[in-house]
Amino acid sequence: MKLVQIFLPLRDNRGRRFEPELYSRVRADLMERFGGLTAYARSPAHGPWISGRKTKTDDIVIFEVMTPRIARSWWKTYRRKLERLFRQDEIVVRVQSVALL
Repeated sequence: MKLVQIFLPLRDNRGRRFEPELYSRVRADLMERFGGLTAYARSPAHGPWISGRKTKTDDIVIFEVMTPRIARSWWKTYRRKLERLFRQDEIVVRVQSVALL
């Protein structure tokens, strides 16, 4: 089984919060394709990274789905769609193998 995590920012590069409809759209996309999801949206996570000589931080929400296999071309296209919607240079989408107990 594969666990896919999508890290979405709460604010754009100017500090403005994204509209809730964007997250609703992502939720609907994932529900339609995978039949379920987990969203960590109540208490945002903090994602610091180094850019040049500066440390930057995003407050993020995380959406997760589980799937038996990864359709890489679909995920690549979907990640690009998210990058356009959220006006980001890069949206992190990562996958892990998991064993159900």
